[in-house]
Amino acid sequence: MPSPSGNQARILFEARALTKTYQMGEVLVQALRGVDLELYDGEFVVLLGPSGSGKSTLLNILGGLDAPSAGTVRFDGSAMQLDDDAAMTQYRRRTVGFVFQFYNLIPSLTARENVALVTDIAADPMTPEAALALVGLAERVDHFPAQLSGGEQQRVSIARAVAKRPRVLLCDEPTGALDAQTGALVLDVISQVNRDLRTTTVVITHNVVIAGLADRVIHFRDGLVARTERNPHKLPASELRW
Repeated sequence: MPSPSGNQARILFEARALTKTYQMGEVLVQALRGVDLELYDGEFVVLLGPSGSGKSTLLNILGGLDAPSAGTVRFDGSAMQLDDDAAMTQYRRRTVGFVFQFYNLIPSLTARENVALVTDIAADPMTPEAALALVGLAERVDHFPAQLSGGEQQRVSIARAVAKRPRVLLCDEPTGALDAQTGALVLDVISQVNRDLRTTTVVITHNVVIAGLADRVIHFRDGLVARTERNPHKLPASELRW
């Protein structure tokens, strides 16, 4: 099957008929309503849609944080064991890096020590210093979170996510707590990780401007994929305007 660029590329994720239903008191909430999609090895994808459209639910399933109510997910040709907690723990530890809207750094640890929490348990990690240099924080390794700006803290969280050399980087509203200028710097770092490490990168957002960074944009609405677009000309983060 051709990749979004038109070349033959490996399908890394293949989801079929994914549904997810939550019980909220007496109300049944359908977060996903039968999602089919493919994500390719090494591509940069933006999942775009309003709050409540199912983006985060899908991301949590792809990341092994949650299981669907029905449907299947294949990763690199093999069915994911989404109902096996031990298997999913190993999958998250070895394969996936997460970046969230809030940085989740430990305040009493330096930037280096926050990143080392991951490198100490990874099979083939970067050094914390190398990961922090990758995100432009080589001079800030000994600073504590309180000594860093919001954008710098988010870059530490990206360094922590990529230090284990993950196959997949999943980012849930990574610029949601940042101003536009700082957000562009963070998105530039995420794009660089995608280019340099060839990490399959998925960013979910409600901000349509961010779609300009992607190889493909997958639009979500009401728990379904509404449409998918390819970007003929990707923009650098510095040219985004919002």
